[in-house]
Amino acid sequence: MFLPENKSWTALKAVACVAGLALIQGCAQEMANQPRVDVMKPSHFSFESVANRTPVPGTIARGQNIETTPVQTGWDGSSLAKTIPVTVDEAFIERGRDRYNIFCQHCHGMAGNGDGMVVQRGFPAPPSYHSDRLRDAPDGQFFVTIRNGIGRMPSLGTRIPVEDRWAIVAYVRALQLSQNIPVDALPEADRQKVK
Repeated sequence: MFLPENKSWTALKAVACVAGLALIQGCAQEMANQPRVDVMKPSHFSFESVANRTPVPGTIARGQNIETTPVQTGWDGSSLAKTIPVTVDEAFIERGRDRYNIFCQHCHGMAGNGDGMVVQRGFPAPPSYHSDRLRDAPDGQFFVTIRNGIGRMPSLGTRIPVEDRWAIVAYVRALQLSQNIPVDALPEADRQKVK
């Protein structure tokens, strides 16, 4: 059936035609084919020698911490923080136990003896938390080690937030105390059980 052509139908076809031409023009690959500089290749710009630009001095990455307090760094001036610089309570230690089980137990073991599952499968053992050297170490040393890693231990600073690092340190101290507490420090009922 043939419909008579009216002015609104003609205008609609004209608009569709112009839109179609605009879309076809936009499909050109001129942007993809333009000159560019590849990463780490020499640059033709006069202000840089390679394509990677160095950040402007003072630039801070998203999420990067700029505070220099013992809580944030594990350092108290020029020495490692001797004690945990946040309030430690039972809930905080429990949080530390949870984080320890997620991030540390597979290498350091349930009690911190350095006998975790990966060690049982052949990975070199980390030191026991119950050695005199680590019992006498400042709390900041554990915090900095979690953040930066040491030896075969990877840096966990990007995976474990600051508060959770201190919670893990508190739990490690609780583990050390649980395995090395003097009998005289126990309540009388527990002393009788030990004897």
